[in-house]
Amino acid sequence: MKKLLCAAGVSIALAMSAGAYAEKIAIVNVGEIFQKMPAREAVAKQLESEFKSRATELQNLEKDLQARVDKLRRDGATMKKTEREKLEAELMTKRDQFAEKAQKFEEDNRRRQGEERTKILTRIQDSIKSVAAKEGYDVVIDANAVAYAKDSVDITSQVQKQVK
Repeated sequence: MKKLLCAAGVSIALAMSAGAYAEKIAIVNVGEIFQKMPAREAVAKQLESEFKSRATELQNLEKDLQARVDKLRRDGATMKKTEREKLEAELMTKRDQFAEKAQKFEEDNRRRQGEERTKILTRIQDSIKSVAAKEGYDVVIDANAVAYAKDSVDITSQVQKQVK
């Protein structure tokens, strides 16, 4: 009988601790917070400004390349062989330069966007930790990973207020 009472006590204690633990779980929509952050728009403008001169240079190279292609198509049949070969060689060189610069531009742009995204996500993560500690949550799960949760355990708005 004593073992039965002890086993029942353990089951009750486990059920109570599971219930208490479930109450300390919250969800947060990190994507929503990220999208609504004013800093995100400021970073986008900063990056646009940072890469504007290179983007303009690429656009000018592209226009020059297109003009040379058009000239070759239009006048290639009537050009002297040496003149056409020279234009074709220039075209190949310009195309290679454009491709190299475009690839480098894309890599640099992607890298910088990643750096800035990481900074913003770190701010969000710090705010989540702060709100979770303040509210006594043991676990905070991204809302996109949860099939269902009561609104009462969603701390998105609290984190959003703090992260600004």
